[in-house]
Amino acid sequence: MKKVSVITVNFNQSYITELLLASISNTNTYTNIEIIVVDNGSKENSVPNWQSQYPGIKFIRSDANLGFAGGNNLGIKASTGDYLFFVNNDTEFTPGLIDEMIKVMEANSSIGMASPKIRYFDEPDTLQYAGFTPMNYYTCRNSTIGLLEKDNGQYDNTTGPTGYAHGAAMMLKLEAIDKAGMMAENFFLYYEEMDWCDHIKKAGYEVWFIPAGLIYHKESVSVGKASGLKEYFMNRNRILFIRRNAPLQARLFFYLYFILIVTPRNLLNYSKNKQKGFGKLLLKAIWWNLTNNINSNNLGYPITR
Repeated sequence: MKKVSVITVNFNQSYITELLLASISNTNTYTNIEIIVVDNGSKENSVPNWQSQYPGIKFIRSDANLGFAGGNNLGIKASTGDYLFFVNNDTEFTPGLIDEMIKVMEANSSIGMASPKIRYFDEPDTLQYAGFTPMNYYTCRNSTIGLLEKDNGQYDNTTGPTGYAHGAAMMLKLEAIDKAGMMAENFFLYYEEMDWCDHIKKAGYEVWFIPAGLIYHKESVSVGKASGLKEYFMNRNRILFIRRNAPLQARLFFYLYFILIVTPRNLLNYSKNKQKGFGKLLLKAIWWNLTNNINSNNLGYPITR
């Protein structure tokens, strides 16, 4: 039986993380697993209490907030599994989740990365993810299959390759990580999992959607639907993603598209919605990409450490 390392990152949400651990304990039927929790520089260090409360779980404390990629990369370094299952701390498991994922991935050597079906926790019959369409590198747009649809089993027979895995729950073969490398930490927040998917595919693997596995997601627990942090990194990293992954012709088209269409539209929307300061953050995101190379670790934004 292959070993699975379940990795999750906590940042100032100890209670939410404990709910995830409880859901794993209550529903998981796959016996060969290890659970790794990375505390990503939370103000309150819960690790000492957790270590006594959950003696069978590995806890790692980072003194700094390393972002989504950095926190998960710490988990990778501590893992011993053949498969690594990265789950947001605001998810909850369902029975047979890991078993179904492993069954499909073991039967298909071409798979390097896969995500299960994801439903909204607060609306448990509503889909958040049933796969992604391929990326249009000219506009850096794609679509989430099944988003906000009632789950009537309409995607249960769509096991197979998909455009991208979903960052809330993605299982990878260790050998795929060895070939493609770990997540790029300079994204910090947003687009890092899509960048990783592209690098996994460039390493010769496929990314699959496995609907037989199901997980629930408490969306937007970590970052609000409208915040300066989110606005800056969504714009900065959208451009960075294209710089790192798109062919030259698509990159050049995207730069014109972003400056001539996206930027004026967003500035107009900020003004209309009275989102003070968002315009400066957009321009700051563009400037970062003009003045930093694609591997720069300068985030360009003050992060709570």
